[in-house]
Amino acid sequence: MLIEYGDQFEPVPSNIAQRPFPEDHKVQACESEAYVWAKPQPDGTMKFYFAVENPQGVSAKALAAVLDQTLSGAPLDQVMAVEPKIVFDLFGKDLSMGKGAGLTSMVSLTKALAKQQAEK
Repeated sequence: MLIEYGDQFEPVPSNIAQRPFPEDHKVQACESEAYVWAKPQPDGTMKFYFAVENPQGVSAKALAAVLDQTLSGAPLDQVMAVEPKIVFDLFGKDLSMGKGAGLTSMVSLTKALAKQQAEK
């Protein structure tokens, strides 16, 4: 299932971001060098975009696909309500400390971008 979601990963389009990606969009503690962007939509929601620089970063790509598919277009309060522990619900409790930290940081950065937009 992880590989299936990883195959659904869509990299950030060049009209949103280009390499080298800015550090302020980098997911801290992510071993796969993941980045997150959000673009406000006319209806008040956001479209989330992700980059995963490590071609072997299947878990990061899978989570990016899940976050995009479930949070893009969702009300901001729903995005902000997602708990980082969802990573362990999706990937299991046996994740390595490093992988768990990176993936939960990806969720946290996505939430932070929604919070920034909500406070505008």
